[in-house]
Amino acid sequence: MADIDIPVLGDPAEREIPAVHPGAMAGSKPYVAQAVHQEPLGFAGELPEDWQAKALGRMGDLLGRYRSLQVFMDICVKCGACTDKCHYFIGTGDPKNMPVARQDLFRSVYRRYFTPAGRALGAIGLGSLVGAKEFTRELLDEWFNYFHQCSQCRRCSVFCPYGIDTAEVSMAARDVMNHIGMGHKYANEIIGKVHKIGNNLGLPAPALLDTLEGLEEDVKDDTGADVKFPIDVEGAEVLLVTPSADFFAEPHVLGLIGYAKVFHAAGISWTLSTKASEAGNFGMFIGNYEQMRKISMRIREAAQELKVKRIVFGECGHAWRVAYSFLNTLAGPWDFLDPRYPVPQHILEVTDGLIKKGGIKLDKSGNDGMVLTVHDSCNVARASRMGDCPGGQFTIPRDVIKASVPKFVDMHPDTTHEKTFCCGGGGGLLTDELMDLRVKGAKPRMEALKDVIDREGVTHMAAMCAICKAQFTKILPIYGYDREMVVSVHQLVSNSILLGNND
Repeated sequence: MADIDIPVLGDPAEREIPAVHPGAMAGSKPYVAQAVHQEPLGFAGELPEDWQAKALGRMGDLLGRYRSLQVFMDICVKCGACTDKCHYFIGTGDPKNMPVARQDLFRSVYRRYFTPAGRALGAIGLGSLVGAKEFTRELLDEWFNYFHQCSQCRRCSVFCPYGIDTAEVSMAARDVMNHIGMGHKYANEIIGKVHKIGNNLGLPAPALLDTLEGLEEDVKDDTGADVKFPIDVEGAEVLLVTPSADFFAEPHVLGLIGYAKVFHAAGISWTLSTKASEAGNFGMFIGNYEQMRKISMRIREAAQELKVKRIVFGECGHAWRVAYSFLNTLAGPWDFLDPRYPVPQHILEVTDGLIKKGGIKLDKSGNDGMVLTVHDSCNVARASRMGDCPGGQFTIPRDVIKASVPKFVDMHPDTTHEKTFCCGGGGGLLTDELMDLRVKGAKPRMEALKDVIDREGVTHMAAMCAICKAQFTKILPIYGYDREMVVSVHQLVSNSILLGNND
């Protein structure tokens, strides 16, 4: 990491607008997907000679299909409310990481080819008078660079007086690029694994079965309880769909153990599925609803085949965003499930309900010595809800954490709840070639974390998203902290839950 300029952390209560460094991140970009990753998804394998015409055709399709996208193109008044709200601009100083400037990469093409003034003035070389630009190869390269420096976290939309959603613009730009052969290797390779094998990591069923058997043995040795990790069990009440990271890496797998202990202690029958062994849906990251639907349909098919009564999602931010916001329209109707339960349900909703009704018991001493704070994952905080009242996505995780640990401390209010900052690796950017961007983008969260470590003695930070956990395990050591500071929420539950034989 010697070649990465690690930002200096400041006070989250007195954050200054960074100095502008034009072109600072012009060289930051992910690998372009090759034909082997593009073509199985139905995209062009490489950039064709007539790429501009194809790109404009796809733009026209999207503008016609999603009215909000055209509205976002037309209503921005360049007020500046969003300029310093993006974690990547705060960390890099590159002005094209201002949300309004990133949008303008798309808006300039829209104005040139899809507005009367842009078409007329652009034809005589005066398009710049109305913010219109020719869609050149140089501009396309800027699209690829800077639309992959947006984690689609939607923080800017919270502060925009018109509610312009940069995430939707970024999704549209990525969709256009995919259709002309300029996809993102990391994201498209992962989507291909889901279609072929069933999960983001490409874990085949035998490896998954071996992992679950090993977890049963580990929990038995640790607790003496026969906690099961069932898979493909027909007739179970719950189908658990969780990010595949939960099957192999810490702290993710410790959260999976927590889910299993909750179901065991509450006497709820449950199962995983080899067909739907992935909750994550990278179709959202590339802005392609056809891919989102295809991935979501695996969950529907598994639920029908296993004859479950309800579907519960594990700790994964973008999985919950897709599930909460789109699952019913992408893969519904779900009239074959038990109508007493919402579709979908989050594991935190299940656990919180059991705690409050006395269905499970927790002993905080299981987490003695830990002082916890929580990272509100973007896709949970700004794109979903939990429970049956507004703000449940904030109160429910905190209630579960508080019931599990001796002491809880929130970070600065400008960095939590709907104002939360992204971990720096979301939106499909969790790839090594973007490590410089990820380190710089983590700056606001690291500032808020350092503040509560210094003031309150915080020892650990809980996260409810697989990508956040993976990002922090890489980023924390770079900022001088132990990677094991980040924990799963259900890891805390796992440490504190009473299983009957040890209470």
